[in-house]
Amino acid sequence: MTPTPMPHANPTTSSDPRPPRAPAGAASIAVAAALDLALVVLFVAIGRRSHDEGSAIAGFLTTLWPFVAGAAAGWLAGLVWRAPWRIVRSGLVVWAGAVVLGMLLRIASGQGVQWSFVIVTVVVLGVFLLGWRAIAQLASRLRRRRGLRSPAA
Repeated sequence: MTPTPMPHANPTTSSDPRPPRAPAGAASIAVAAALDLALVVLFVAIGRRSHDEGSAIAGFLTTLWPFVAGAAAGWLAGLVWRAPWRIVRSGLVVWAGAVVLGMLLRIASGQGVQWSFVIVTVVVLGVFLLGWRAIAQLASRLRRRRGLRSPAA
């Protein structure tokens, strides 16, 4: 029995018609990190506003830091900079870090954690941190598909 080659393992023998993905460039990594950070900030801003917790910067930062630290830990643990746009390889790790470590850090710092808040956090950060990656992958596929079509004669 001959082992099946991994996709993109050897571009000359692979049956996958897609070209191998290039490693992420510095700009792509910076954009991905900025999107993750901006969406975590948006999550906290929406939450604080919906509970009329005011706009005091100290309160905002107190709520924000555990989730940013969790997302950053996800970036490090998952080596996300290698493929920041990937949903499974990167998005799930950043999401899990933001939620799990974020909640643990909230508990350790004496901030409240109720089950309803955990559920909302899982859903909203999931939609945010996985959603932008899904949109980016869809846009990339559409661009490739358009590029593969030959112009009408």
